[in-house]
Amino acid sequence: MSNRGNNSGSGTNSNTNSPNRPEWLQQYDLIGKIGEGTYGLVFLAKIKSNRSKCIAIKKFKQSKDGDGVSPTAIREIMLLREISHENVVKLVNVHINHIDMSLYLAFSYAEHDLYEIIRHHRDKVNQAINQYTVKSILWQLLNGLNYLHSNWIMHRDLKPSNILVMGDGEEQGVVKIADFGLARIYQAPLKPLSDNGVVVTIWYRAPELLLGAKHYTSAVDMWAVGCIFAELLTLKPLFQGQEVKATPNPFQLDQLDKIFKVLGHPTVDKWPTLAHLPHWQTDQQHIQGHKYDSPGLYSVVHLSPKNPAYDLLCKMLEYDPRKRITAAQALEHEYFRMEPLPGRNALVPPQPGEKIVNYPIRPVDTNTDFEGTASLQPAQQASGNQMSGGSHVMANRNVQRPVHMVGGMQRMQQQQSMAAYNLASQAAGMGGGAMNPGNIPMQQRGVAAQPHQQQQQQQQKEGPNGDAWISATEVKAFLREYEVVK
Repeated sequence: MSNRGNNSGSGTNSNTNSPNRPEWLQQYDLIGKIGEGTYGLVFLAKIKSNRSKCIAIKKFKQSKDGDGVSPTAIREIMLLREISHENVVKLVNVHINHIDMSLYLAFSYAEHDLYEIIRHHRDKVNQAINQYTVKSILWQLLNGLNYLHSNWIMHRDLKPSNILVMGDGEEQGVVKIADFGLARIYQAPLKPLSDNGVVVTIWYRAPELLLGAKHYTSAVDMWAVGCIFAELLTLKPLFQGQEVKATPNPFQLDQLDKIFKVLGHPTVDKWPTLAHLPHWQTDQQHIQGHKYDSPGLYSVVHLSPKNPAYDLLCKMLEYDPRKRITAAQALEHEYFRMEPLPGRNALVPPQPGEKIVNYPIRPVDTNTDFEGTASLQPAQQASGNQMSGGSHVMANRNVQRPVHMVGGMQRMQQQQSMAAYNLASQAAGMGGGAMNPGNIPMQQRGVAAQPHQQQQQQQQKEGPNGDAWISATEVKAFLREYEVVK
């Protein structure tokens, strides 16, 4: 496996040692930028007190006038502080730069993600990912997702670049679900979720979302997992549609066309609620009458229809979300009981003599300072949210049992007067619902507090996806309340 130390080059960025830097920043040596997204930049750093430990620090963009933070940051903080699982990223620290009131989230660093692993096999070595690695990655992904769904959390943005894999160390080969910027808590009774805007990157977006469903469930995550599974098998996206970005309309004709060409035309007989989906009802693009001669999914993914892997994939890509397999059900599928059995280290096959693939570590742009404003040369491409969680031992191969949301979430219910959190809840869409994934009592479901009238009046600025910006003052008060400011 690759050596973590290769990231650092010949030295470290001296920006973190400046006496003008905030006190919290003095504990890190900055290596460089490793990612950039809609909501900010991600940097690689080392902890000075433990030079062997790498940290990924995500800096969130501010509002245009410099006095606000996107609710995306609050979503990540609130959710990641309440959950703990080996296959989910772990939030290590939260920092505020009091000079410009910018917000930083620190995570343990992962050397790899599925996007880069797939690309390496497709473009560099031109060979398929071995069966053991595919099965181990998929089992760990489902294990983490089952934990999230059991705790009433939908991720809503699963894609290869958000699925990380640890490199060298005691967690080598452990998969981590990352980037919770679009994640949300859901519970019964059902409430419309369409007001949250478009979710899930288009190639991994479930058909019910594309057809304008106002209510949807955690089944949208399972569709995305099916797309990822197929991509691990074939090394290319299964449904690679062209997105039309000129409109907020969720209907994407080309993406639906790509899906129908592989899976066949959906019918009301097999998907009864199809008739009630807005864009199927209006049929402005005449999709109802279009006929598709499907070649069959098995011919696209090169699997026999009798192969258990094919059966599992079909159940993940079921049109009707009510019939789509759940994460808990998938973990018990026959596919995972066949040789080779999945393991905790997805990168190293347990059988001696099998070839080990040395995946390249993520490129680092060492010419960008910590403020992200002084890039002296174009950053090398890095995929998505480059972060990973900490170590929590997974109990052999048993399915993770539901764990009720406790601690901070219960405190939130009792502190409805705290303006910062209530505003964050409203902006981040922490209410709403879907069907109960387990027998969890209503009082234990982490129902978010309702916003106050005066807080509604404060939502005047908008973030990257239309969310209202939360003022820096409110964010600071909120974080101090929950003792996460350092």
